[in-house]
Amino acid sequence: MIKTNSIGHPVLRTAALGLLLTLSLSGCGETKRALGFEKTPPDEFQVVQRAPLTLPPDFALRPPAPGASRPQESSTREQARQVLTGTRQVNPISSQGRTNGDMALLKRAGAENIQPDIRSLVNKESQALADADKTLGDKIVFWRKPEPTGEILNPSAESQRLRQNQALGKSLSDGETPLIVRRKKGWLEGVFD
Repeated sequence: MIKTNSIGHPVLRTAALGLLLTLSLSGCGETKRALGFEKTPPDEFQVVQRAPLTLPPDFALRPPAPGASRPQESSTREQARQVLTGTRQVNPISSQGRTNGDMALLKRAGAENIQPDIRSLVNKESQALADADKTLGDKIVFWRKPEPTGEILNPSAESQRLRQNQALGKSLSDGETPLIVRRKKGWLEGVFD
């Protein structure tokens, strides 16, 4: 017969020893990390930034010949015309380096009829769409028309003042200009209109 001590059965003794060992080792940082009890965030000093993505060079683009004009620069006459008129002349399609098929496709697509002010036209159209698309929130927040700004001239009093100045031989700018003074609205005035 197997002798048992105060703990009892050998399986219970092994389980208790295992539990005690696990509890004692769970205090160690390495054990916690190995068992997955501790988070391992990345080290902020070892994180490296990756280089930004870049496009490969265009191998069809060749360096310009020495002394040749730059393709993005226009003549001084053209620059002066642009400054004076505020518009840009639409250059016809260049056939240099293009096949007959490319030229036919560009002409068919209407590349010769480019609108120079297309950006302002697109901005105007998108602003019109934005103005037409007022949301319920905008209607609730901006439910009232804004108060008119400036001073309002009292026409009858002003014409009387001008006639008096003219009859007395005074300058027309003499005297106070009669204005209509708006009274301030109360806090709840106009809410339920």
